[in-house]
Amino acid sequence: MDSELNVTYIILDGHVKLDNYRYLYFMIMFTAYIVIICCNATIVGLIVIHKNLHQPMYIFIAALLVNSVLFSTNIYPKLLIDFLSEKQIITYSACLFQVFIFYFLSCSEFLLLAVMAYDRYVSICKPLQYPTIMRNTTVSILLVLAWILPACQTSIPVVLNINNKLCSFTLKGIFCNNSVNHLYCVSSRVLSIYGVVVVLNVAIFPMLFILFTYTKILIISYRSFGEVRKKAAQTCLPHLIILMNYSCLLTYDMIIIRLESDFPETARFVMTLQIIMYNPLCNPIIYGLKMKEISKHLKQLQSVIFILSLLSLLC
Repeated sequence: MDSELNVTYIILDGHVKLDNYRYLYFMIMFTAYIVIICCNATIVGLIVIHKNLHQPMYIFIAALLVNSVLFSTNIYPKLLIDFLSEKQIITYSACLFQVFIFYFLSCSEFLLLAVMAYDRYVSICKPLQYPTIMRNTTVSILLVLAWILPACQTSIPVVLNINNKLCSFTLKGIFCNNSVNHLYCVSSRVLSIYGVVVVLNVAIFPMLFILFTYTKILIISYRSFGEVRKKAAQTCLPHLIILMNYSCLLTYDMIIIRLESDFPETARFVMTLQIIMYNPLCNPIIYGLKMKEISKHLKQLQSVIFILSLLSLLC
């Protein structure tokens, strides 16, 4: 590329043996993307259609699954194009937009999990006050805050970096994340400190809040009779699994960025794929299998699909 293009285009240099495996990579990631869209959309559709699922817990689950679809859509289409392209490049402005969407949705996932933990805490520890506390207005406010707060906080460094001078145009990754900071001629200490504050606000503090609420739930459940314990296990276990998964993936992302030069290329590639595949694929599976009401409707849907398939074969 000429010097003029180098000013506006970033080379994505994190692909491993792309010339040999480009079609294999494409098929794997295309299949994963279709599965993510179908599985998440199916559960969201069931929650929308069935009135008995119009409860705060299931509304928050639907929001989390929509978040997963948006997160995947930010990464997968560009990634699939890159697998089939001779040059893996992205405009600098598009790269910054991808960074913003990636961290905005990642942080909103933590806040949505924190909202779900609060919902479970009120439901199990204050059941008589639950209808009063978790009204439709409260649910709407919590959902808006879970998306607005991370969007506002993650947009600030992106906006400030728009006119930042680039001294390198090769990004060691398959999509844009905070590794883009290694491309700048001068790194901003203020933005680095601000980044730590953002991580505390929308990741660490929500995680601590989740752990605190589930500790309280476990204490209440231990002191209560079997039905309360069963309810706590059925509704809280999926949230804890998702939290542990996402915490590990966020740690992966930080490790890859901080140890970029020392990290083996293949290991970085595999870990990056886990970041973008694992949670969007696991969320609908975990909630579909572990949440009793959703699982019941899924089985009914499977029966309907099976009957329709038989009828189509007979016809």
